[in-house]
Amino acid sequence: MPAYPPSRFGFAPRLALVYVALFVLSGVQLPFFPLWLKAKGLDAGTIGLVLAVPMVVRVLAIPIVAREADRRDALRGALILTAAASVAGNLLLAFADGAVAILATFTLASLAFTPVGPLVETYALKGLGQRGRAYGPVRLWGSAAFILGSFATGFAADVMAPRYLIWLIVAATVIVALTTLPLEPLTTPASDTDTEAPPRRPLLRDGVFLAVLAGGSLIQASHAVYYAFSTLAWRKMGLDGSVIAALWALGVIAEIVLFALQSRLPHRLTPIGLMMIGACGATLRWTVMAFDPPVAALPFLQVLHAASFGATHLGALTFIARHAPPGQAASAQGYYAIAQGIAMAATTVISGWLFGAFGSAAYGAMALAAIVGGACGIVAQMARRIAVP
Repeated sequence: MPAYPPSRFGFAPRLALVYVALFVLSGVQLPFFPLWLKAKGLDAGTIGLVLAVPMVVRVLAIPIVAREADRRDALRGALILTAAASVAGNLLLAFADGAVAILATFTLASLAFTPVGPLVETYALKGLGQRGRAYGPVRLWGSAAFILGSFATGFAADVMAPRYLIWLIVAATVIVALTTLPLEPLTTPASDTDTEAPPRRPLLRDGVFLAVLAGGSLIQASHAVYYAFSTLAWRKMGLDGSVIAALWALGVIAEIVLFALQSRLPHRLTPIGLMMIGACGATLRWTVMAFDPPVAALPFLQVLHAASFGATHLGALTFIARHAPPGQAASAQGYYAIAQGIAMAATTVISGWLFGAFGSAAYGAMALAAIVGGACGIVAQMARRIAVP
């Protein structure tokens, strides 16, 4: 895409603020929302049901919102609208009492919020691409903010009653909504409309696209045991909370370093090649984890997060952004978000049973998921070579 004139400053910093706000919200909500649910009197089974709501409603919400954003060429407008609706949904949730009311209001909030992530990614990849900027150095601010949000909320949780934690979530959602307002509208360059694009197969009939969706989703879903049970396993090994927090932070820092260096990666390294690095890193990481490695090995394994998550994330999103036909960028990212959600939900359920039955050996199944994801990447690469002589 043609670059914008150099006088247009401020796009990347504004976008970075959105990522900061979005990941502060994640750092607040992911670890501490269950504490609020417990404080509201919900039992473990009901809490699990509530936490599963976003994984279910995204299948309905994301395609509808993404399709409308594509059809109307209104990514910024869709972002502002969904972020504002998320504030309203979380406000309703804050005043809800009882399992039924909480489930209903959280469903409404999730319907509004689940499209926000794919819309931000689409906006970022499209806008940064038009300006000749790399995605990673902007996205890394979100990863850094996740660390800060988690630690800050952890401190707040020690000094305030759990029933008030919902107001931290509401405040973080308000900040997300406010940061979307200064975003610049994205316009379609004239050169894109002057020539008719060659006919393309619908995305859900595009074998290369589907193979990348499956590969990226499986590699990311292979993190299920790590996300859900690594803290429990490390506690059992005798590690205290500060050491565990440091291990988690080390993985995110490794991811940040990769994002910062994205523009310096070899030009011959394709997006699918990045995905393959992610598959190899995940396979190595989970294979070693399956054998209960000593504490001294854990920092080295955490550094592999740069590959297992970071390289997979960069590769899949970059491929989708480049491969999506004109007018389908948001839909393409939405399909990937849905595929990831389904894969992660399935592996999370399976990992609970495996970890309960076999302990850390459950990581072996995650290594297998990463291998299958890598195989999907190989299929995508081979299919692409056949399609493009």
